[in-house]
Amino acid sequence: MQGQRKSKSKTEWNGSDDMGISDRIEAFILELMKQDSDEWLTIQRNEMAELFGCVPSQINYVISTRFSPERGYEVVSRRGGGGCVRIKHIDPQKSEKLTEDEALKEIANMVSSGYITGAEAKVMRAAVSDEALGRDEKSETLRASILNSMKKAAKRGSDQG
Repeated sequence: MQGQRKSKSKTEWNGSDDMGISDRIEAFILELMKQDSDEWLTIQRNEMAELFGCVPSQINYVISTRFSPERGYEVVSRRGGGGCVRIKHIDPQKSEKLTEDEALKEIANMVSSGYITGAEAKVMRAAVSDEALGRDEKSETLRASILNSMKKAAKRGSDQG
């Protein structure tokens, strides 16, 4: 796995009782993505399953549920030969209208993917809240516009860092 040399040891990733295995696998992949300078992170399902003491289908489950396009990821999977998987972060899709709940889900996905910090998310949640914008169709359009602008600014900030 690319980036594994710099990652935590097997016991550090396998030994935490306060995180479930899916959470540990997700955290591991996110850490590898932060450390890897390539656009695509390439991992081997079998190697990762061995590292976490689980079956390769557990790795598939985490990748399919936590690294989806809705969460801002593109995944290319190849069967056979240990199951090569390539993952890259993509720009979240622009929305035309958003309810407060939809906006909050997008913000949560941005935090979990490491796209923004918790402090940035707090400000974003306040800016797109029903309390700030109201609850009508115009508010949903305005909320989408505000969130899209904030995503664009966050991307510019991450490109500079």
